[in-house]
Amino acid sequence: MKQVDLGRIVKKAMEEAVRERGHVNLLLVGRTGVGKSTLVNEVFQGRFAETGQGLPVTQATQEITKPGIPLTIFDTRGLELAAHDEIVSELEGLVVERKKDRDPNRHIHVAWLCIQEPGRRVEQAEIELCERLSAHVPVVAVITKCMNDAGFRTEVQRLLPHAVNVMRVRALAETLDDGHHLDPMGLESLVELTMDVVPEAHQMALVASQKASLDLKRRRSHAIVASAAAAAATAAATPIPFADAAILVPIQVGMIASISATFGLDVNSSFLTTLIASAAGTTGATFAGRTVLTSLLKFFPGAGTITGGALAAGTAASITTVLGEAYIQALMVAFRESGGEAVSTKQVREAFKQALKKGRKGKD
Repeated sequence: MKQVDLGRIVKKAMEEAVRERGHVNLLLVGRTGVGKSTLVNEVFQGRFAETGQGLPVTQATQEITKPGIPLTIFDTRGLELAAHDEIVSELEGLVVERKKDRDPNRHIHVAWLCIQEPGRRVEQAEIELCERLSAHVPVVAVITKCMNDAGFRTEVQRLLPHAVNVMRVRALAETLDDGHHLDPMGLESLVELTMDVVPEAHQMALVASQKASLDLKRRRSHAIVASAAAAAATAAATPIPFADAAILVPIQVGMIASISATFGLDVNSSFLTTLIASAAGTTGATFAGRTVLTSLLKFFPGAGTITGGALAAGTAASITTVLGEAYIQALMVAFRESGGEAVSTKQVREAFKQALKKGRKGKD
């Protein structure tokens, strides 16, 4: 029986998950006071706008990153009208220069041009910037601080025909003078639209970085589980006795690593090993027994071999699905409690154990 090198499997799964997740770069532009910082803090994990000064890349633009989050924000710190010609040229030059880089993870993949609704005005600098940037990168016009449209969105669409779309958002809840309460709005739609225009290779990084739509993380993770379950079924159907573990463990560890990356967790060897140990301690006896039983059937020739393979395929797919769905459930619980921000290994481990126990009860 082939020994499983768990350390090597975890390291490989971690590296592959991070590589497949990639990186996404957002150019954030708009006049001072339009609410860019608030918008970024409510859409993305890590509260980027509170990280202080980033790395200057032009006189008007700073490059802001945060460890463990596959996102870079290029923040203009204000589209000042008095110097708009110079700023527009600098921003266009930045996008063009990045586009020449051989590493696509350094390209700027999308731009958000923010215009506040209360101002009810689109300046010539914003019109020119949208036109020039759109020749190189998708531009989404984002109307911020939304309270009452009154036709302003239509006007923005008319004045910014090169924008891929115009989105109205309210990043924070508002209470009006008459006591009427307005909830945040449009953030999930903004993320979904941005997903549509970002290159496919960088969509996973956007999913991981954002916190506005946990449902988007969940949907992507369900697809990962389905793919892993299919791979597990195919691998387990091989008529080689006891080959399952050496084949299935990498698939299941890889699944856990990919889901972790999708939720924006810091994927590292210690984290993955802790989760796997937690899963083994909670489900090990039941799952191992079922896997060994179906492997034993493969020793019998003829129909017995085929039956054993078929049973193993079904068992492998079932175990993989239970593990994956329990992990998604655990992360959804943990991230809801944290408001979408990063959660600790302990929180994830405890939530995962509880989800697996529930899964076992449902199978008994």
